[in-house]
Amino acid sequence: MKILVISESINVEDSSASKVNVALITNLKKVGLELKVLHFSHKEIKLSGIDCLLIKENRTSLFFILSRLVLAFQRLTKIYINKDIERFIGFSFTHTNDTLAIKKSIKKNLDFNPDLVLTLSKGGSFRPHRAMLKLPELQSKWLAYIHDPYPFHFYPRPYNWVEKSYQHKENFMLQITEKAKHLAFPSQLLKDWLESYFPAIENKSVIIPHQINQEEIKNELPNFFVKNQFSLLHGGNLLKQRNPKFLIEGYLNFLKNHPEAIKNSKLYLIGGNDSHKILLESYQNNDSIFILNYLEYNKMQTLEMNVSVNIILEAISEISPFLPGKFPNCVKANKPIVILGPYYSEVKRLLGSDYPYWSEANDANSIEKIITILYTIWTKDPELFQLNRSDLVEYSNEIYLEKIFETSF
Repeated sequence: MKILVISESINVEDSSASKVNVALITNLKKVGLELKVLHFSHKEIKLSGIDCLLIKENRTSLFFILSRLVLAFQRLTKIYINKDIERFIGFSFTHTNDTLAIKKSIKKNLDFNPDLVLTLSKGGSFRPHRAMLKLPELQSKWLAYIHDPYPFHFYPRPYNWVEKSYQHKENFMLQITEKAKHLAFPSQLLKDWLESYFPAIENKSVIIPHQINQEEIKNELPNFFVKNQFSLLHGGNLLKQRNPKFLIEGYLNFLKNHPEAIKNSKLYLIGGNDSHKILLESYQNNDSIFILNYLEYNKMQTLEMNVSVNIILEAISEISPFLPGKFPNCVKANKPIVILGPYYSEVKRLLGSDYPYWSEANDANSIEKIITILYTIWTKDPELFQLNRSDLVEYSNEIYLEKIFETSF
């Protein structure tokens, strides 16, 4: 099978979505599929053994000129009109210019003669998907990957908010679900969630989970990491909705009740944290908590492989249908995973209803108890302190991916 992949980015340093895009593309190659990747990463990037072509921004078009005029106006007046423009036409001039560049690139590369056209995006953008809506002649081959809920008013609380252009965005997603031949989601709960808004999803969907990055990790451990400690890591962006307050409280209560752990334990919070800057500043001088705003992707993977415990922190909510991009890497690390999130969570669903290291994200007492249990186990034998879920390893690698493509396309 030949697949033309249209990815908004394959730059693993720019977003978690780009990381999972690259892992999926890499594993599709391992399955034995023939790939050609068109990407809008704003710089040349090559993936080993895969034909990758950078889609360049059109800097001479009318939409490019209009986008720069809007930018100059906003900088000069401090009046931000982009959202008002989107209310009338649905998308910004920049989004439209990029979409047209992607459309043009797809048409130029049809001599590849693909059996499938796979669109991968990031954030709330979906530029490749919008480009495919402008190419009806290819929609019978279109596999649209939907990585998150869309539009924003269809997110579960507390992520949801109503954009000025919400009607355009809702119609946009409706068209994707109706016109794409196939739809793919990283999460069963996400598929079910969006299906309640877009009924066409029901009969044309598959679950393609985020993939384990199989490349060998060669980076050395960061200098700040202390080996042979009981180390707990939350790696990844602390979005506004992911409040680390109760995790920190639970950890500090654990240290208070187990003072012998103070010298051989540390909590690492690594990733974007601007939304919780005031809270985290009060712990900057705490020797038991290490806080860092950014770490390169490969170094983060190395850290995930070497800490005692990986933490997945979700929002305080009724449901979390997301599969975090770091989940397959945490499975690969084979270390216990602490899930802090709602009862209805894709991560919790995959780990199982009887998984012991789960707590609501705002329950500091429960978090303390989980950390205490894990610490007790770790002190007895750190070498046997493992996740041991070969089923989830297979679910997140090319073995399961090959089964999906053999049976669904």
